[in-house]
Amino acid sequence: MKTIFKSATVLVAAMTLSVNAFAQETKKPASPAMTATGKIKDANITISYNSPSVKDRKIWGNLVAYDQVWRAGANEATTFETDKEITVQGKKLPAGKYSFFLIPKESGTWTAIFNKEAKQWGAYKYEQAKDALRVDVRTKDLSAKQETLVYKINKNGFSMDWDQISVPVEIK
Repeated sequence: MKTIFKSATVLVAAMTLSVNAFAQETKKPASPAMTATGKIKDANITISYNSPSVKDRKIWGNLVAYDQVWRAGANEATTFETDKEITVQGKKLPAGKYSFFLIPKESGTWTAIFNKEAKQWGAYKYEQAKDALRVDVRTKDLSAKQETLVYKINKNGFSMDWDQISVPVEIK
């Protein structure tokens, strides 16, 4: 009888572990890791980020506060990497890997930040003293709602599009 009970206990435990493992494998992350790559002039650009969704939430001024440094994605800070020196909004940025932040504004221009500390969680330990470059950018309204945050690289730079807002950053 003890053997049957032990066998049944082991069987139930194994089934529970298998079900939990299967559930974890099939569950999609809330903000999946994404990468945008492209070439601008002769510079190779890579932007790595986690892509949150709107999910019927008020994004700007609520989920993402105005006038505060934001990681420009979810989870770890978004990173921006270039293998050549580039000009961003008219200002030089050396080749390297940077964390990329935005300071959203309710009106007027937003601030785009390239910070020398590439590996950091969110903006919790962000230090302005480590900024490599800060530039002002003008947002554009999107004609259609962008449910998931996405970075797009084109010949003139890149944009971060989410909800009803596009944040284009010019690169030469």
